[in-house]
Amino acid sequence: MTMTESNNDDNAKNDKKLAVKNVTATDSPLAAETLIGWINSRRSMGNLDAPAPTRAQIEAAIECAATAPDHKKLNPWRFIVTQGKARHQLGQALLEAAQEKAAQEGEVLSEKDIKKTQSMPLRAPLIITVVTKIQAHKKVPPFEQMLSAGAAVQNLILALKAQGFSTVWRTGLLCNEPAVKAYFDVGSDDYVTAFVYTGTSPKNEPTRKPIDIEPLVRFES
Repeated sequence: MTMTESNNDDNAKNDKKLAVKNVTATDSPLAAETLIGWINSRRSMGNLDAPAPTRAQIEAAIECAATAPDHKKLNPWRFIVTQGKARHQLGQALLEAAQEKAAQEGEVLSEKDIKKTQSMPLRAPLIITVVTKIQAHKKVPPFEQMLSAGAAVQNLILALKAQGFSTVWRTGLLCNEPAVKAYFDVGSDDYVTAFVYTGTSPKNEPTRKPIDIEPLVRFES
């Protein structure tokens, strides 16, 4: 092993240690206030560039995703990391799905639509796809497991943001077409719930306007 490889390994380990540092309820109120403000600042950012997170940073983010509320600890989600040349393979799967969908509707894709569909996965250097792995359980209906998968996606996005990366949660009309589900080895009763496009945004995240929660909440006592 070269000195560079050794340093890279050490940096990767340090990345993960930093990302998974525990926070307790006894931390200062200022820390909680900062965290809430930081979550409120999250924005979806498209067309992302390199650098992408390292493997250690990705694993740290997925570890956070796996802390999502999960009744009976069924782990009803899986994560597929796509980067590099594999993005072109995903583009081909999306194109196949688009062509099959168009054929069913009696249509033919234009050259413009073909190129656009193939290039979708190239809008970021890395994509983390979150799929469900729903299990039969008398106390945990499928909708609970689907919601758990959604919570895992949000945790994943926040953990990536904490490590300095921008994301956008995409799905689209093709994500659960047969060709795409087959590409990710997703069963007929399961779903592709998110394409989390991940990388570095060339733009600053825009400031979010204050959210009026009054029409969204009802307090009872």
